[in-house]
Amino acid sequence: MIAGDAVVMLDPYTAETGPKIVAGAATADSKRALESLDALADTGATTVLTGHGEAWRGGTVEAVARARRAGAS
Repeated sequence: MIAGDAVVMLDPYTAETGPKIVAGAATADSKRALESLDALADTGATTVLTGHGEAWRGGTVEAVARARRAGAS
């Protein structure tokens, strides 16, 4: 699945890696970004291509869980 910046694997502002929503400095609405994660999880995709960082191969459900834990930045 191509997630674009809905979930990113690299935060270009902090250099942190792992599934998360795009940094607050790069979005107008971090709350909405977090709310949109359900749609990604519902796809059941196993590989996620993000706008920043390496591809995630651990499935959308796990990527979304990690992004939620990371929260807004």
